[in-house]
Amino acid sequence: MNSSVEFFLWTTIAFLSGSIPFSFLLGKWLFHTDIRTYGDGNPGATNLIRAGGKWSGALGLVLDALKAAIPVGWAYFVLHPPFLWMLLISLAPVLGHMFSPFLRGKGGKAIASTFGMWIGLSLGEVPTILGLFMVLGIFALEPHAWVVLFSLLGTFLYLILYHPDPLFLSVWVLNTLLVLGKHARELRTAPQLRAVLRRHKP
Repeated sequence: MNSSVEFFLWTTIAFLSGSIPFSFLLGKWLFHTDIRTYGDGNPGATNLIRAGGKWSGALGLVLDALKAAIPVGWAYFVLHPPFLWMLLISLAPVLGHMFSPFLRGKGGKAIASTFGMWIGLSLGEVPTILGLFMVLGIFALEPHAWVVLFSLLGTFLYLILYHPDPLFLSVWVLNTLLVLGKHARELRTAPQLRAVLRRHKP
């Protein structure tokens, strides 16, 4: 098979894998409810938690991460496509989650899929950094969109200092634009310290 055809097919597979709305399906199968009627109306794991609790939400998070990690990791560690194809394959499951054809193009915000994409590219390295900055942001900032931005910027700083790989940096730029685009409305609200920190300010 021509390598370009193979990489195109794998990009398509990665997109379709990312398109599977696991959290939405779990809400239907386990709780007979449409999780889009909860919270911010997105079909992601956060609203699955609201609909069914932490354990179901954790399962949704894992599946939403794996649907990106598996195709991206297989491409990166096994297929070894050239730079441009690897860039497209990396972003494909994130785009699939955001614009799922199974939900008429109305997908989620792709936080779990972003973690999965980075697992596929770096195993535990980048997801650990992203997660650490996200935990710091959760304790310090609101609204949540600014936590996402803070964690992405922290990850970028890490990549620049410790892993300045052209592919990783290119993936970061495009993935960040996509994720922030999904959070654009929330980002119109100015960031502030969480209430508990404001109460303890001298």
